[in-house]
Amino acid sequence: MRDRNTNGSGEPVRGVGAPLDLNLLRTFLTVHRTGSFTAAARLLGLSQPTVTTQIRSLERQLGHELFERQARGVTPAPHADELAARLVRPLDELAAVAGPADGTDDTPAEPVHLAGPAELLSRCVLPGLAPLVDAGVRLRITPGLTEPLLEDLRAGRHDLVIATYRPRGRALTALPLTDEEFVLVTSPTQADRLTATRTERLASPARAERPGTTARLQAALHAVPLVAYAEDLPIVRRYWRHVFGGRLVRQPEVTMPDLNAVKAAVVGGTGFTVLPRYLCAAELASGSLVLLHDPEDPPINTSFLVQRPGTSGNPHVAVVRDHLLAAARDW
Repeated sequence: MRDRNTNGSGEPVRGVGAPLDLNLLRTFLTVHRTGSFTAAARLLGLSQPTVTTQIRSLERQLGHELFERQARGVTPAPHADELAARLVRPLDELAAVAGPADGTDDTPAEPVHLAGPAELLSRCVLPGLAPLVDAGVRLRITPGLTEPLLEDLRAGRHDLVIATYRPRGRALTALPLTDEEFVLVTSPTQADRLTATRTERLASPARAERPGTTARLQAALHAVPLVAYAEDLPIVRRYWRHVFGGRLVRQPEVTMPDLNAVKAAVVGGTGFTVLPRYLCAAELASGSLVLLHDPEDPPINTSFLVQRPGTSGNPHVAVVRDHLLAAARDW
């Protein structure tokens, strides 16, 4: 007979003098994953004082503190990390077997809350979701920046988040979704002006440079307005560093925290910018945008599909996740 004070592998659960309440362990694991008593309470359908009481009860039984209280959330102690590593698999498997708390199958599944960058959602994600909606999947889509969206994911406000970087830590499951290539583009009118400027620079003995170098392009672009997503030029600076091997020192003439709006401004002749290729492929094909440079090694950014901690009771979350992972191969 298995000792009730051992885990599934037969190892003793240190500090346990009596069998631990499964509800306490479930609450502990949810707090560990979310990093917050408030977020854990929301996910578990409990009040925050109840979560606090349960964690304190578990700490008394184990004989040591599990979390360090911070101004925002909690930080797990080493004992907590060790306990979570031993609990995560059996508790998730138990939750998957148990299914919905009421045991019914005839109630409609809850909506799947999906969030990510507005441009990727509108251009790639939403056009391919029709089959899921036809099959009865309900969706709640939220655009936004990765950092606050991941915070909301941990707090239980989203089920899936498309993130522009892999989140730190092991609490969140992150799978590579798609690679986006960045391209340097402008309008045909601005491209003609740049060609004239670069020709003049090459014809001038004092400013002559070797044909084929990118230095003329960089110099010519200083006379062209820069349209950017944000004042600190996160996308443009990354392109400059990766392709040109240097730091871009200038301020944008126009900023707009919407890449579709940035694209529209450049198509209208405002200046130049750096965009994800998927977002401007149609404009490049039609000629309303011109590729200014085509490096052999363009900058690439990988997006990740991140799932809420724990096993979801909503079967449609896995349906949406798997659909996105398959559809992203063609983006």
